[in-house]
Amino acid sequence: MTFSLPLLRPRPEDARPAWEEEPTRLGKSAKAVVLTVVCAVMILPFLTVLSTSLASREQITAAGGFVLFPTDPTFEAYTTILSGGLVTRAVLVSIGITVVGTTLSLLTTIGLAYALSKRGVPGSKPILLMVLFTLLFAPGMIPMYVLVKELGLLDSYWALILPGLVNAFNLVVMRSFFMNIPEELYQAARIDGAGDWRILTRIVLPLSKGVIAVVGLFYAVTYWNAFFNAMLYLNDSGKWPIQVVLRTYVVQSKQMTGDQLGLQHLPPQQSISMAVVMLALLPILLLFPFLQKYFTKGVLTGAIKG
Repeated sequence: MTFSLPLLRPRPEDARPAWEEEPTRLGKSAKAVVLTVVCAVMILPFLTVLSTSLASREQITAAGGFVLFPTDPTFEAYTTILSGGLVTRAVLVSIGITVVGTTLSLLTTIGLAYALSKRGVPGSKPILLMVLFTLLFAPGMIPMYVLVKELGLLDSYWALILPGLVNAFNLVVMRSFFMNIPEELYQAARIDGAGDWRILTRIVLPLSKGVIAVVGLFYAVTYWNAFFNAMLYLNDSGKWPIQVVLRTYVVQSKQMTGDQLGLQHLPPQQSISMAVVMLALLPILLLFPFLQKYFTKGVLTGAIKG
């Protein structure tokens, strides 16, 4: 008794793979349903937070907490927390840390990535190996605290910036992007008498706007959302960034007092908490759409060599 295997017909050269075929009507309907559900899951919580922050005291009391559609919206919660008290100070601290930290991180990452992307630089391989080593093994909380303490950075804003000044992943992405720049451009610039500084500022940086925007956004999000280092290194609550205030008075449900906000009469605590959440979300939420177009160009191009 013999068995014969069915002959497999070769696929025509002009035939497209299965994943490139035109989807069926059922497939399109399924994708639309899935996308609608995902959008609803993402939008409804955000809409609830925004609506509760704008709701009046009577509507919050009637709803028992959260409000989905405010009938009489008011900005009382926002004017209260931005009146010069704890939240206003925390927002300014977060903005300062994000701006200074992102600027210093970009300058350091660009310089180090450019140096490591060039051949023949003394000590480039050991430095690159040390950077990659940090991707595999983190120092841990206690060694970092001891280091920050020995450097005299406790209760200082520099403790929130210097430990994360260079991110290994961002450095690798930017270095790969610099290595993808044609070598002929470097050679032509050197023939014209340009040095490394002029090549970096006149040739490399103008060609690297995409990856710089992406890496800058990564650093900005990291600095803006960081709260654990502030809790660990800052003893003075007056130096807290907005994320620590958000965790203390929203996540842990601690009540804000009139003295902290600089006012005697306060709106409902629920609307104040949701207004703080919106303040913590809005800066990155408004910045992301303008930099989204650089993601494919900056990350994928910088991560693929050849």
